[in-house]
Amino acid sequence: MKNIPVGTVINVAAIVLGSLLGLFLKQFFTEGMETIIFQALGLGTILIGLKMSLKLPDGYMLILIFSLVLGGIFGELIRLDRVILSMSDSLKSLSGSSESGFSEGLITAFLLFCIGSMTIVGAIEEGLNQKKELLIVKSTLDGFSSIALAATLGIGVLFSIIPLMIFQGGLTLSAKRLKPIFDQTTIDTLSAVGGILIIGISINLLKLGHINLENLLPSLFIVILLSKVNQKYIS
Repeated sequence: MKNIPVGTVINVAAIVLGSLLGLFLKQFFTEGMETIIFQALGLGTILIGLKMSLKLPDGYMLILIFSLVLGGIFGELIRLDRVILSMSDSLKSLSGSSESGFSEGLITAFLLFCIGSMTIVGAIEEGLNQKKELLIVKSTLDGFSSIALAATLGIGVLFSIIPLMIFQGGLTLSAKRLKPIFDQTTIDTLSAVGGILIIGISINLLKLGHINLENLLPSLFIVILLSKVNQKYIS
């Protein structure tokens, strides 16, 4: 069992159950009910994003901004949104879904379920010490969240388990190698950038504008690099 990321397996099971329940409930929702759920999710997501972004360590504001700018530029250069859309369309074809919001559901759920200190700390904790408690708590939260997400965004939420398994499970399996990278300052800075992207989700959900979150995803990797450079050469 040591080579199996049990916490991630539990997390996946919770999301699958929650998503299936949400998809079942979706058929009973009127257009007005879906609208109000979108708005509730959008407002709740703002709070989640703000709490995460406020973890930014003192003196790291420029790193956060540069990470978003450089990540966005890199995402645009490689047309990451098109790559993700192509992969999403492949999954959509496999699922037999005809939902127009499939990609939105997948990306939104992945960011909410995977970008945060609970994911990183929980996954590494399991990999190093076989402690699954934090991921079990996360699984409970994700399970309930997936009900509302799937009821409004559709089956794409269910398929977010694929990138979740790769990302979160990969962290657990690689924990010994990754532990030196993810010190508390780097985790907090990464969470802050993730929080900004989650605020972007809320803007999209509330239809206040459209944030191209797909092309901003590289900022999550760039912030780790900049954080380590700052700690080694600047601080």
